[in-house]
Amino acid sequence: MNTQTPENQLEALVQRDQRYTIGAYLFLREALDYTVRSLEKPRHVGGQELLDGIRKYALSEFGPITRRVLSEWGIYACIDFGNLVFNLVDEGLLGKTDEDSIDDFTPGYDFEEAFSKPFLAKKTKTKEQGKSVDTL
Repeated sequence: MNTQTPENQLEALVQRDQRYTIGAYLFLREALDYTVRSLEKPRHVGGQELLDGIRKYALSEFGPITRRVLSEWGIYACIDFGNLVFNLVDEGLLGKTDEDSIDDFTPGYDFEEAFSKPFLAKKTKTKEQGKSVDTL
């Protein structure tokens, strides 16, 4: 019988793989829950579907500082989410199907495009003067 709590398992996991913080694992779990709740009926989600849910959840939670928050947790690319998922699977804290693979998290999205670009000012031209104007 395993008497370890999930918190103890996460602490041990962070000791084994020091690339990511406990915050990264907790965020991933919240993003997974967010993704599943957004479905018509709860079901297993694959890597690409989870990546989309992570992107939406992160933007809704952290807005323009999303990349900064993720980097504080050691997350710099979509493959990091895959590593987090499979670390949790290996620890027995998440399940997977036979079809699930770390490769499901590549290709992912570019973090600049996904997390920074939505908040950058856009250049628009006014009809009267033909000048570019920064808008949000």
